[in-house]
Amino acid sequence: MQEITSASNPRIKLARKLSRRRAREQAGLCLLEGSRLVMDAWSAGVRFDAVFITQYLLDQPEPSPLFSALEGAGVPLLLVSEALLAEISDTTTPQGIVALSHLPERPVPPDPWLVLVLDGVGDPGNAGTLLRSAVAAGVELVIFGPGTVDPFGPKVLRAGMGAQFRVAIVVAVTWDEVESALSGDRICYVADAQAPLRYDQVDWNQPAALVIGSEAQGPSQAALATATSIAIPIVSGVESLNAGMAGSVILFEAARQRRTGQSA
Repeated sequence: MQEITSASNPRIKLARKLSRRRAREQAGLCLLEGSRLVMDAWSAGVRFDAVFITQYLLDQPEPSPLFSALEGAGVPLLLVSEALLAEISDTTTPQGIVALSHLPERPVPPDPWLVLVLDGVGDPGNAGTLLRSAVAAGVELVIFGPGTVDPFGPKVLRAGMGAQFRVAIVVAVTWDEVESALSGDRICYVADAQAPLRYDQVDWNQPAALVIGSEAQGPSQAALATATSIAIPIVSGVESLNAGMAGSVILFEAARQRRTGQSA
């Protein structure tokens, strides 16, 4: 195991740059923090360029089998001090392991049953929650549309808890790119609190897409012009559900209908 003691080491300098979205896109790499996230990515087949690890983690009574698996696969394990790990970490208290990971490349399915579109979702926690719910509900493609956070930003990765490695993701810079990614014959719905049509009145057994809009501004005009608006009825006096909650409720209704074969 190689030990790194200098902040000027090329891999440390690269890791620091990956806090920026543009650097991640140019390098095709991102940082994964914590044993669980690193393990999830490894088990999903994601390739690592290197893994930084502290002595504290190595000294645990039961070392993780992940270490031997990484060494066996030829992934460089780089021993660093806690102070050096903190320089590349995005968290206040680093968990002792950070992987320099290639961005996952899951093929887009030719005819997905349900597609989730994030339309201007700027909150990393909501974006990660939507990804987790999408994977749990059986969504086969997630499109990160215009104005949406980077799916591989550190906060989105933590909130997604490995969901990024288990579903095909397309990043669309314009709404035209969103529509291009929505291939096939499908009905598009957009969550809109003012819509007269309820989400549970929709037949989710047919190919469909669900658009979840911005937390602050709601869905874009392009989305409203493209999709049929649907709403989640809520008790009077409650302002609204956040994007992560609203999307999750609708996705699991779609999954329920598909699982039971029942429609609206």
